[in-house]
Amino acid sequence: MELPNCPKCNSEFTYEMGYMLVCPECAYEWTKEPVEDNRESVEDTSADDVVKDAYGTELKDGDSVTVIKDLKIKGASSVVKVGTKVKNIRLVDGDHDIDCKIDGIGAMGLKSEFVKKA
Repeated sequence: MELPNCPKCNSEFTYEMGYMLVCPECAYEWTKEPVEDNRESVEDTSADDVVKDAYGTELKDGDSVTVIKDLKIKGASSVVKVGTKVKNIRLVDGDHDIDCKIDGIGAMGLKSEFVKKA
């Protein structure tokens, strides 16, 4: 049985891992369904990067959020307390989903899993 080339980098060295196909050169994984259909669905989902809060509510730029857990600040002795309201957030890519300014603390990055939409 001949396996298809990788739809991302066109490598011929693909292999099966369970029900998935894997490319060892670019680490791309896809299902065994036809490549054309899978490639379109992958591009569609990557364009719709949605950031959700701890309760599954979609967040957007400019929203206000509330912190749901005490958060220690790296390199400082202060803490962002539960219930702290953060206004006018900005969504970014990376480890921390949210860039914001917190009154009394300053600019910082938050993870969306520790906030709820206000």
